[in-house]
Amino acid sequence: MITKIYQYICVVCIILGLSSCLDLDPKADLGDNLVWGKADNFQLFANQFYGWTRDFQQGANYASGVSDGPHSDYRSDLICTSSINTYSQGTNAIPATDGNFTTLYKRIYYTNLLLKNAESFDNQAAIAVPMGEALWFRAYLHFELVQLYGNAQLLTTPLDMDSERLYGPRDDRGAVIDQIVKDLQQAATLLPATPSAAGRLCKDAAQALLSRVALYEGTWQKFHNNNNGRAQELLGIAKSAAEAVMNSGNYSLFYNDQLGKDSYRYLFILEDGGQCNPAGLTKSANTEYIMTTRHRDGDKMALNITHAMLANVCYPTSKMANLYLCQDGLPVGKSKVFQGYAQATSEFMNRDNRMNGTMLMHGEKHWNNDGKWRTAWTDEDLANSLEANVRSNSGYQTRKWAVERKVDDYYEAMDYPVIRYAEVLLNYAEAVYEMSENISDADLDKSLNLVRLRVNPDMPKLSNSFVSSNGLNMREEIRRERSVELILEGFRIDDLKRWATAPTEMPQDQLGVKMKGTWFEANWSGQARQLNADGNIIMYTGRSWSDKLYLYPLPSDELQLNPQLGQNPGWE
Repeated sequence: MITKIYQYICVVCIILGLSSCLDLDPKADLGDNLVWGKADNFQLFANQFYGWTRDFQQGANYASGVSDGPHSDYRSDLICTSSINTYSQGTNAIPATDGNFTTLYKRIYYTNLLLKNAESFDNQAAIAVPMGEALWFRAYLHFELVQLYGNAQLLTTPLDMDSERLYGPRDDRGAVIDQIVKDLQQAATLLPATPSAAGRLCKDAAQALLSRVALYEGTWQKFHNNNNGRAQELLGIAKSAAEAVMNSGNYSLFYNDQLGKDSYRYLFILEDGGQCNPAGLTKSANTEYIMTTRHRDGDKMALNITHAMLANVCYPTSKMANLYLCQDGLPVGKSKVFQGYAQATSEFMNRDNRMNGTMLMHGEKHWNNDGKWRTAWTDEDLANSLEANVRSNSGYQTRKWAVERKVDDYYEAMDYPVIRYAEVLLNYAEAVYEMSENISDADLDKSLNLVRLRVNPDMPKLSNSFVSSNGLNMREEIRRERSVELILEGFRIDDLKRWATAPTEMPQDQLGVKMKGTWFEANWSGQARQLNADGNIIMYTGRSWSDKLYLYPLPSDELQLNPQLGQNPGWE
């Protein structure tokens, strides 16, 4: 594990200012007298941390909901692609190596290096911000380890390569979580109180991440270990942290009167270059993103985002489509305004507007970034548009993350939301509910209902009377809001794991549109499609789940280096 990492790091090279064994940012390769002798250089060293958060691209510790990776929605139950995802299918095996594992520990080393040297710096106030950033990122990286592997070696100091600590067992996840909480609480006291226009961390980012961590582990302890005392403690922390962000007044859900119900859709493609939306808004209008992975106009991305997400690439399932409520606030199985599946677009009618903000309807006019883009943002643009044809694969198609302006492939410049305010509001609602398994209407109104009604102003609020009078389940409705709001942002599989619902949800067949007796049956010719008993296309069947899948297996090379790490349960 870490033994291997530190063989690559060459600590002595960094301290003495010699050439590094890693391909490091130059700021990380300066000599001791240059890096740690001046306050400004603590900040220069900390700048490299900002490249470590989730992003659109694939690679170690990246991969959100947009490309495959440890947190990807492609590994969940709601999304599939043209090939089998072994993680979603439940057939992944122990890897020989794991770049996520090694990269996380390497990066933790650098946060500890800054914090260790900060201890002896004579002007603590001058380096408060980079210290806060190091604590935030140390917490972020350790949380990744807990989510992926459970127990983890907790490192709070940069260790020599021959340290016995590196050859020891992993620490219990509870101890790691306690340190994460401590780090984020301390970071909140060191980081600026006011959000930065440059996208730097602030106090709210520490509280927001704390709400995510404490909610995750609180529900894990509740549903996996029946540890109610520990769950209550953590859920209380999640509630308080989320409420601190809510009370700061620094954030609000993105909404623009001109964009109206399309505000949710355009939130994810705000850019600073060219005409990006009908209202002419740029990133400065985004009041929702708390922490982002930033991209500048003109910089090349690692992923061709629009082509990776628009139309016939990412396949939503009927399960995902059915999660969206109807405009009367009821699910499709209960709503009197649901229009059924008979026509190509009937199931989109009278639905949560986030459904069409995320998915394309058949025959709908839309735009992309090469050849068919918007110019004047008027009805004249309809003459220069694409027309959705969903008759392929699952019969559902996505549009989230797809830009509409003319821009070369790989040069979209929207930021990736590592944490956004909508998540914090949903964290609050869930934490409050799970603490006592009830939630007041007032708490719903100041959190979840803001998210629900952002682009659905006529939809009834979620309330206790609405739930009881319509035979709904409050927990299910809170989880539904989270699932549809955060779809394709890398939350779904982690949520199923912490809720302990993966054994029920993951083995289900992944289904496409309803074919039998619908427009699709008469108008979608071509290859024969396997249908289930209800007439839906079967995309993938034979999916399985076992409890070992709650955690990723440790790579075999790290276990050979340090057998005391121990393999995760079920992977032995």
